[in-house]
Amino acid sequence: MSLDLRAIVIFVIAAILYAGLLPARARTWALFVASVIAIYWLQPALPIRFSDYILPTAIIVMTVTTWGLTRPSGATILREDRVSLGVVVALVVGLSFMRYVRADFRWTASRPPDPLSVIAALVIVGAILAGLARLLPGREPGRVLTTSSLLMVGLFIVFKAEPLAAGASQLWRGLTGQDTRLASMADLNWLGFSYVAFRLIHTLRDRQTGYLPALSLREYITYVIFFPAYTAGPIDRAERFSQDLRALPDMTGLDAARFTDGLTRIVIGLFKKIVLADSLAQGLSLNSVNAAQVHSTLWLWILLYGYALRLYFDFAGYSDIAIGLGLLFGIRLPENFNRPYLKTTITAFWQSWHMTLSNWARFYVFLPLSRWWLMRPRKPSPTLIVLSAQLATMGVIGLWHGVTVNFVIWGLWHGLALFVHKQWSDHTRRWYRELNGMLWRKRAWTALTWFVTFQYIVIGWVWFALPGPAQAIQTLARLFGLGR
Repeated sequence: MSLDLRAIVIFVIAAILYAGLLPARARTWALFVASVIAIYWLQPALPIRFSDYILPTAIIVMTVTTWGLTRPSGATILREDRVSLGVVVALVVGLSFMRYVRADFRWTASRPPDPLSVIAALVIVGAILAGLARLLPGREPGRVLTTSSLLMVGLFIVFKAEPLAAGASQLWRGLTGQDTRLASMADLNWLGFSYVAFRLIHTLRDRQTGYLPALSLREYITYVIFFPAYTAGPIDRAERFSQDLRALPDMTGLDAARFTDGLTRIVIGLFKKIVLADSLAQGLSLNSVNAAQVHSTLWLWILLYGYALRLYFDFAGYSDIAIGLGLLFGIRLPENFNRPYLKTTITAFWQSWHMTLSNWARFYVFLPLSRWWLMRPRKPSPTLIVLSAQLATMGVIGLWHGVTVNFVIWGLWHGLALFVHKQWSDHTRRWYRELNGMLWRKRAWTALTWFVTFQYIVIGWVWFALPGPAQAIQTLARLFGLGR
């Protein structure tokens, strides 16, 4: 299953029991254990044998490994960390015993592999990691961390690029003796991996720059796979999340204000997702099928506006649900949306749309790339630096949604707009200051800039909504009365 209505109801009930019955000192451990179990429970069933058990286990292995890489140099493994590792291993092995439980009562999507096979696999993986750990102290830490980040990016590309994912599925099917002709990208629906990958890269990079705080294994795993934010974000920062986590023992259990805020956000999120987004998806939202069937330019625009609203209500609804659930458990996740369609510039839009993703890209793509250009002996012009950094940043955001030509074009569409707005604002600051003294002209200009910004964003969703560039170009032409 994914984060559907049933899962949300169960999480709310669990939050009430957690806040009302659990001793304060046990709260962090409870979130840790619940998060490990939840990633198996939320993972949908997959066609390849045991894959819906193996993929969450791979998340656990990657998280534990990355924690080891991001620990401060010379730090010793504390008793608490050994206990946490033992608990994780016990949970992973224990969940494999769901193999012997009736399907209706399993906490896994399908029948897991044999527990002895799981134990053997964990021993082999542990031995390999222990061997690598003996080699790493002699290596340059920065190079190891960079290599780890690149490996994470490579894995991300494999699972997000359809030809590569289909090839990986074909190979995996061959190893399990299943029909390789049925291989497809859908076989590798790895729930939560996009968000986990970005959190892991964040901690690897912050370890290099010295910004990452010292985290116990329990804190680190809970941060990476915290179940309210596991499937749809937001992408929190480790230093902020750890502050809330460490404050849980002092939290008031059944605090009326916190539960009111949390439940209100959940209800608002459900209304956005189920009532608005899902209703728009039932025929009033642009997709490849109705884009080909609709012949009226007016109706094509209506479908495009419907898609823009559906996308916002879908993303924002999930964010509200995650933030609300986090509040119930005592974790205040960062905001992700702030009325983005009401902004009057493309820059303001990206400061209020999927804000945690935008901030991640700014910190780990835009700023490092800009610094790299500035440190070169022959520096390009500031204009070229800004252009290349903007295009690269938005290209990464596009690829995060999927490794396709259309997502790249959509990212570049916004990168170019951000660059143009930066140049415009740099050359019109004096004019803007003078405009502040002319009320009606300022209001008219604000209305105009909102209209232009909104239309540009909406038109850009064509690249996002349609699977291939040919249909996207044809649809763009038809929006302006060209083509058939």
